[in-house]
Amino acid sequence: MACLLAHLTLPGKDIRRPYAKLGDDAFGGRGYDERFITEFITEHGLPCIRTTGFLTPAFRAKNVPLTRNVELEGSSTELNRAFLDVLNDVHDGLVADEDVFVEIVRCLLIVKSQQESELLTSLAQLRAKRDQTEISADRIVTLIQQHLASSYSSRLPVLVVTAAYTSASAQLGERVLPLQSHNAADKQTGALGDVEITLVADNDVITSYEVKDKRVSRADIDQALTKVTAYWRTSGIKVDNYIFITTDRIDAEVQDYAASMYSRTGGIEFVVLDCIGFLRHFLHLFHRLRMQFLEAYQALVLAEPDSAVRHELKILFLALRRAAELPDVTDATGPET
Repeated sequence: MACLLAHLTLPGKDIRRPYAKLGDDAFGGRGYDERFITEFITEHGLPCIRTTGFLTPAFRAKNVPLTRNVELEGSSTELNRAFLDVLNDVHDGLVADEDVFVEIVRCLLIVKSQQESELLTSLAQLRAKRDQTEISADRIVTLIQQHLASSYSSRLPVLVVTAAYTSASAQLGERVLPLQSHNAADKQTGALGDVEITLVADNDVITSYEVKDKRVSRADIDQALTKVTAYWRTSGIKVDNYIFITTDRIDAEVQDYAASMYSRTGGIEFVVLDCIGFLRHFLHLFHRLRMQFLEAYQALVLAEPDSAVRHELKILFLALRRAAELPDVTDATGPET
């Protein structure tokens, strides 16, 4: 879309040369992507990745004309080939740039409509079949565990932690700061971690969570320490806790290293926790809030852009919840008398 828009608005430019370094007939494709396309897809809620495509491995700093024989990186050879064919068909005059742009938008609107319809249907089915009794904390843990086990679920643990604090904010006297984009680095946003917790009355970060779908290392802890001490030095505010949440196993040596930070930092707690363990403890500690947690998690999942939580993951969650909320026939008779 960025290449097509540039070709439409800059007569004489070569659509196959979206890198300014390639000469007078080239253009900055990333600039068009960031300035115009991202705003366009965001405004209209189109099912696209919200960050510029020119930051992906396929296009990052390619600096060669995108002719038909160029080898692009990425998992989809078929998609790369189709992309190159479109650019070259426009360049060769086989198809008009405006026609292709309009067709892309038309297809995206169709996909958007289909996804919205599927979500509405799934939500309606959930409401129609929902049992009036609340489900147990353990069943909620199983539901979330199944969701986290899905492919492309790296954003979900962040939403688990956020939903926990959102549902218990009044009881804790703490709140979650707005989440940053899934693709945004902490260095860009200035954030201390993936989830930042403050007291209700102010914006000073007192607890920061960093969520990982891989094992936490000593280097991760050292990097977190650098961020926390820089924040303390510049703001005068000492973070109470820096908590790693991981979906992978936790090495005892790393756990011990995190614990040693308390005495080395003047009282900042560093800890590494298992994501499901964290959730299980939270749901039993705040047992009466378990359904509020589930509602908060669902709202967060459905509100995320598809680039962070895929449409398929949203539909899967609603299906898993429908299954979890079916009456358990083994419990239907009640306790023995």
